[in-house]
Formats: sequence, C-alpha cells, structure tokens
Amino acid sequence: MSTEHRLTFTFQARYRTLGKPDKGIKHMWLVCHGHGHLAEYFIKQFACLDDGRHLIVAPEGLSRYYLKGFTGRVGATWMTKEDRLNDINNYLAYLEAVHKEVKQQLSDDVKITLFGFSQGAATISRFATQTEVHFDRLILWAGIFPPDLPALESTERIKDKPVYWIYGKKDPYLSAHVMEEQGRIAENMRITPEVISFEGEHELNQEVLIKLSKESYRQK
Repeated sequence: MSTEHRLTFTFQARYRTLGKPDKGIKHMWLVCHGHGHLAEYFIKQFACLDDGRHLIVAPEGLSRYYLKGFTGRVGATWMTKEDRLNDINNYLAYLEAVHKEVKQQLSDDVKITLFGFSQGAATISRFATQTEVHFDRLILWAGIFPPDLPALESTERIKDKPVYWIYGKKDPYLSAHVMEEQGRIAENMRITPEVISFEGEHELNQEVLIKLSKESYRQK
C-alpha cells in the first residue's frame, strides 16, 4: 500500500519583462498567459504598450509540456485537475514572489494592472482575490472568474477596483453557457465588470490594449 508524502524545497522559475523596471515606470501590468503559451511569446503581444511608461511582466506557468507528441513546440500550463489545490498554492506563491521582486524596483505610486488571458484569467483572479497583493485594476480577457472562488471573501478584495471582462465576438471557447456562467459568478460576487467586445476570436486585440492603457484607474 503506497502513501503520499509532501515536501517543500527551493524551486527556480522564470518570468519575462518588456520595458526597463525603474522609478520612471508609471504603469506595471502583470500578465498571465493562456494554456499552452510561453511567456517569451505571449509578452510580445504587448509590444504596443512598450512606451517607456509601461512595464509588462509575464510570469510563466510552472508546468511545461510538448504541445504535440514528444518533441517540437513547448507550452506551459498553470494547473490541471491533478493535485489541483497544490498547484494553485504553488503558483500563487510564485506570482507573489514575482510581484514583490519587480515592485520593489518601481516607484511607490506606480499603478498596477493584473491581467489574465484565457486560463490565465482564472489564475490572475485567484491571485487578486486570495492573496494580499496590491493592485489597482483587474482585467479578464477571453476567460472568466473560476466558479470555485469564495464569493464574499473575493468581493472584499476587488469591490472598489475597476474590473474588466473582454472577449472576441467570434471566440469559439465562449459559448452561451460560459457567458451565462460568468454573469452568475459576477452577480454572486456582487460586482459588475465593464464588458468590452471586439471583432475577433480567442486572441488579444491591439486597439483594445491601447484603449485600456489610456483608461484612468478610477475607483468605483
């Protein structure tokens, strides 16, 4: 009969940045990629924000795998159903470490956007609601709040912050059921995200990114 054991050890993980972290940065975006992406390529889609005022920080899922077969392109994932809660705790600790390391290089008044795409939307939602991390707004793109968030506790962390939900009108992953589920989750959390749609599929949109970069960080 086998017995499962747990241990804690030092683990090295990587992240990417676009822009130079210094006191001149006004806006820091912590961006979490979708399933099967790598930070190196995902961060390139934010090049339109590389203006000397924005710093884009892209952590990478802690589990990597071959996208097809046993060779070729590699992707990363934030979690699977296997040992799910442990994976969530690990990536929350990792994101906290990334946030802390980068933030200490910036000015105290830097504005922080937490951004998640697809699977990364669930990841960044947990980071925003289940840690004490400081941030100014939350953007979920082509993904939704995970349905297992503790609704009332989560509301306290984001109730006074701008929350955006963005999606492409032709996104094949956002069925009517998913859209309805997002609405129910938001209602349970007692928040009303600002919804922005665009003519596109499961992808980022440069015009919308630029628009968001110019939005004020207004309090609700």
